[in-house]
Amino acid sequence: MTDNPSLKNRRNFFTWFKYKWHNEPVFSTAIALIVMIIIQTLVLGFNYDSFGSWFQSWLNNWINILRNNAGVGIIALGMTFVIMTGGIDLAVGSTLVATGAFAMVLLDTSTMGILGSLGITGFPAILLTIVLVILMGYLLGLLIGTSVTKGNIPPFIATLGAMMIFRSVTQHFMQGYNPKVPIEFTQLASFKIGNYMIMPIVYWAIIAYILYYISKKTVFGRQIIAVGSNEKAAKLSGINVSKVKLHVYALMGVLVSIAAIIQVSRIGSMDFSNAGRGMEMDAIAATVVGGTSMLGGRGFILGTVYGMLIIAVMNNLLNLFGVPPFLREAFKGFIVIAAVLLQRKEQAA
Repeated sequence: MTDNPSLKNRRNFFTWFKYKWHNEPVFSTAIALIVMIIIQTLVLGFNYDSFGSWFQSWLNNWINILRNNAGVGIIALGMTFVIMTGGIDLAVGSTLVATGAFAMVLLDTSTMGILGSLGITGFPAILLTIVLVILMGYLLGLLIGTSVTKGNIPPFIATLGAMMIFRSVTQHFMQGYNPKVPIEFTQLASFKIGNYMIMPIVYWAIIAYILYYISKKTVFGRQIIAVGSNEKAAKLSGINVSKVKLHVYALMGVLVSIAAIIQVSRIGSMDFSNAGRGMEMDAIAATVVGGTSMLGGRGFILGTVYGMLIIAVMNNLLNLFGVPPFLREAFKGFIVIAAVLLQRKEQAA
C-alpha cells in the first residue's frame, strides 16, 4: 500500500522544518520573530474604521520600534564580530556616552563650543564633527583592543574597566555643562522620507548590509571565524590573531560612535549619567538570540538583526501589557540564558 501523497508531503515538510530549525540558527530566529510579530499584531487589535487606518497604525508602530532601536541595533552588529572572536565588549554604553559628549562639545552653539569658537559652523562643522567623533570611537576601540591583545587582559576585565573609566571621566568633565547642538545637526536623524522619520533605520540597514558582506565575502570575515573557532590553529595557518582582534574592537568603537551621533541628532541632548546603560545587555542578547555562539567561531549578521527585532518587539509587548520596567530586564535575562542553553544542546548533539 502506498502512502497518502498529502501525508507524505506533510512528513517531508516536518522533516525539512525540523532539520532547518536545529541546524540553521538564522532560520529558527526568523520563525521566532514571525511568531512575535503575529502576537504583537493581535495585541494591537483590529478595532479600526478601515483596513487603511489599521495598516497606518501598524506601520507607525513598527517605524517607532525600528527607529528607537536602530542605535543599539548598530552596536549589536559590532558585538557579533566581537563575540565571534571569543571576546565581549561591556563598554559599549560608556563609549556611546563619551563619544556623544564629544560630539555635543564640538557642536555646542554657546561660547564654549569648540568648533564655533574656531569660526567653523554650518555644514563644515557637522561634517568635521562626524569625522572626529568616529575617529574618537575608533581610538577608544583601539585602546580596548590593545589592552586585550598586547596586555593579554581578558576581554571581560578589559571592557569592564573601560566601561567604568569612560563613563566616569565623561561625567566628571560634563558636570554642570549642558551643551546645545544646532538644529541642522538634528536633521541627520529627523530628516523625513515621505512622511516618516526613518533615517536611523536607513543607517542601520546600510551598516547591516556592509557587515554582512564583510562576514560572508571577505578574508577578514573568514579570519574572524577562524580566530574564534581555534586561536592556535589560526596562528599556525598564518593569521595575525592580535591584528584581527584589534581591528574588531576598533570597528566596535566606530559603530558605537555612529550610534552616538544618531542618538544625539535624534534627541538633541544626552543624559551623561544614564545614557547607554544596559545597552551592552541588549546588544549581547540580540547577538546570542540571533545564533552567534558565546564560545566564538560562529556568528550571523542577519541573525543579529532578527534577534534585535525580537528584543525590540518583546520590549514593546511588555510595555503594552503594562509590565513594570524593573521586571523587563528579567525577561531579557531569561531569553539570553535560554538561547545559550539551546546552543549548548545543539553542540552536544
